[in-house]
Amino acid sequence: MSRATPAMSEVIAAVDLGSNSFHMVVARYSHGQLVIIDRLREMVRLASGVGDDGRLDKEVGARALACLQRFGQRLRDMHAHNVRVVGTNALRIARRKQAFLERAREALGFPIEIVSGIEEARLIYSGVVHNLPSETGRRLVIDIGGGSTELIIGERHEPLQLESLQMGCVSMSQRYFADGRISAKRVERARLAARLELEPIQAVFLRRGWERVVGSSGTVRAIAESLRELDPAGGGYITPAGLTRLVERLVRAEHVRALPLVAVTDERRPVFPGGVVILSEIVQALGIEQMRFGEGALRDGLLYDMVGRMTRSDARERTVASMQRRYHVDIEQAERIENTAVQFLQQVHAAWELDDPLAELALRWGARLHEIGLDVAHNGYHRHGAYLLDNADMPGFAREEQFLLARLVGNHRRKLALEHLEDLIPPWDRLAIYLIVLLRLSVLLHRDRGPAALAPIELAARARTLEVRFPSRWLREHPLTAADLQQEVDYLRAQGLRLRVFERGRGGGG
Repeated sequence: MSRATPAMSEVIAAVDLGSNSFHMVVARYSHGQLVIIDRLREMVRLASGVGDDGRLDKEVGARALACLQRFGQRLRDMHAHNVRVVGTNALRIARRKQAFLERAREALGFPIEIVSGIEEARLIYSGVVHNLPSETGRRLVIDIGGGSTELIIGERHEPLQLESLQMGCVSMSQRYFADGRISAKRVERARLAARLELEPIQAVFLRRGWERVVGSSGTVRAIAESLRELDPAGGGYITPAGLTRLVERLVRAEHVRALPLVAVTDERRPVFPGGVVILSEIVQALGIEQMRFGEGALRDGLLYDMVGRMTRSDARERTVASMQRRYHVDIEQAERIENTAVQFLQQVHAAWELDDPLAELALRWGARLHEIGLDVAHNGYHRHGAYLLDNADMPGFAREEQFLLARLVGNHRRKLALEHLEDLIPPWDRLAIYLIVLLRLSVLLHRDRGPAALAPIELAARARTLEVRFPSRWLREHPLTAADLQQEVDYLRAQGLRLRVFERGRGGGG
């Protein structure tokens, strides 16, 4: 079921559903190099359609779906495993978005992963540094999106400090410059809001320190080009003095339509003041003397992340291994359960429609991490583990992958609590229960934690039914396991699932 090593030349695509713009980049991975072959960008301003109640405005939603249909035409002939689609802040904060996500998946032809702010920061950093010359020393990367702002300190390709703040050029402009009017009073109110967002992370970032500062995103590009327009001799750098001059120019213009800057396009004007204010406050709060604009963004980071997965350098694998160390997992026991669970999956994947590569990955990760809650307390440790997975920063994981993993771990023993499965994106809202059953059975059969291999066990599956056949006399020779299996029959029956247990040559129960 696992993917083979990729061909020497393979076309991959990344789609970034940003809070301001939607971006798509298509690249060819050939001989260890990424070559960009196509780019598309549309200004959608998804964040402007998320109301105070978290609901997505129908008009903005329709605009987004129309854009995704156009993107979908370009991606129509691509394989599912070669495309990743990521939603950021606007989709993170939107409520009751399931219907929109399903329509978006239909329009685009691929599922949408919603990433956490920290994961967004990690991907941004990767995209930016892969487009910079190799340099020693620490970098500070600043990305101002439509709904959030990410700040990352890193060294070479390794992020050391990541932060995502709840302010972006769209949200800030909507709040303080919605009608396009600009005044010194409005600017000061917006600056105060930005300062309040920055205050909790200021000391941590200053303590880390850096040698160079790079800004990414369309907002930072527009600011850099505006400063070059105002001061052609400035070398293209963004400086405190340049930002002060730009703010003064905004106030003098009094309205975004009257802003006399060629660098600020008509579609950028409505969100430009918010972006300028945010960057001005970051520069002041962190004492930045100069910064430059850098190519590369989240979508580029997605491409490099996909290459890592294709070449067996998956950030998710590193995260799982790190959590095993952090929470003192019994590695040998986890490996026993993982191997058994994957063997079981191979027997039932067709009957239970578990052919998606994520099925095997999630089952493996669930086995490796199912006991992390023991580091909190033994009583109810499966619930502690689920809580940790629901709330931890897990580099490489989309939020839906993280939530799926939490549901597996939280249901690997005792009574099942399935009320949150319906919140998973399709098809996992329907199929996660089958992964849970396989993990539960594997954990149950390795209760003795011994190194001895299991006897050959045969599984046969139908819809919401699993038959498990043991060698003759095995259950009679393992009475504790037989009792556990009978209890499992009752647990599953309570959720409308049927487990039937047999010995070869004998009838079964359940």
